[in-house]
Amino acid sequence: MKSVFENHRLRIALVDDSEVVRLGLRALLGADRSLEIVGEAGTVAAGVELVARLTPDVVLLDIRLPDGTGFDACRQILQRSPATRVLILTSVADDTLVDDAIRAGAHGYLLKEIDGRGLVQAIRDVAAGKSILDPAVTARVMQFMKSGGPAADAIALLSPQEKRVLAHIAEGCTNKEVAVRLNLSEKTVKNYLSTVFEKLHVSRRAEAAVIYAQQKK
Repeated sequence: MKSVFENHRLRIALVDDSEVVRLGLRALLGADRSLEIVGEAGTVAAGVELVARLTPDVVLLDIRLPDGTGFDACRQILQRSPATRVLILTSVADDTLVDDAIRAGAHGYLLKEIDGRGLVQAIRDVAAGKSILDPAVTARVMQFMKSGGPAADAIALLSPQEKRVLAHIAEGCTNKEVAVRLNLSEKTVKNYLSTVFEKLHVSRRAEAAVIYAQQKK
C-alpha cells in the first residue's frame, strides 16, 4: 500500500528562538525523506513573514519567543496562511498553555522531550488533519474517566448542536471560527461551550477536546 506522503514531501517551517534547537530539528527531520525543512525563524515577526512567504504544510512553533509568544505567532500565521497547520513544540508542560494554544488555533501541542519517531508521526498526523494534544493532558483526563468520572458517558447527553460545536473545538477551531462554520454568533457558541463543559464536568477546552476524541475512537 502506498503511503499518503509518498508523492508529496511535507514542507516544514521551524520557529524557535534557540539556534541549537533548530539545528537539532533540522538534523532529526531532515533524515526523513517524507519531510522537507523549507525555512526557519527565531522571532514572531520573522516566523509570520516566513510562513506567509513560503506557505509550509506544518509549522513547528515554540511558545517563548523574544518579541512575543507562540500564541501571538499562531494567530497571525493562521490569519495570513489559513491552510498551514501549526504544531506547538515546547518544553513547558502546562495544560493551561494547552488551552491557550487551542484558543490561538493551534492544531497540536507537544513537549520537546518527545522522541524523533513520535515527532515525525505527530507532524504527519497534524498535516493529515488530526489534532495532537500534550500526552500529559490526555493522560490526566483519561485517568479521570477511568476513575468513574461522569464525563465518560456524558457525550451521549449532549444535544446534536452541542456535539457539532464540540467537534469543531476538538479540531482546534476558535469560537469565532465555530460561529462562522455553524452560522451562529460567537456569544451563542460561548453559551454552548459553557453547557458542554458543565455536562462533561470539565473547565477547559483541551479537556473537552480529549474526551470527544476518545469517545470518537
